[in-house]
Amino acid sequence: MTRDEIKAAFLEEVNRIAPDIDPADVGDDDHLQDDLELDSMDILNLITALAKRFGIEIPDSETEGIATPASAADYIAGKLG
Repeated sequence: MTRDEIKAAFLEEVNRIAPDIDPADVGDDDHLQDDLELDSMDILNLITALAKRFGIEIPDSETEGIATPASAADYIAGKLG
């Protein structure tokens, strides 16, 4: 899976959690909480959805790795090897 495919899948999950967010309007460096205004429950639901979708574990100590679409794509790509 390429980094772009991972980012697209990440944005699909963001859109499922927050349907009012249009993935086309989200920039690589938009912060999920600061820029997109996801709350802590949204972030928890997103982490759970990403872990399930990609078949990876995302420990609480590593959730900062998914703060933006770019960092999330890098983090997930690293987990997938």
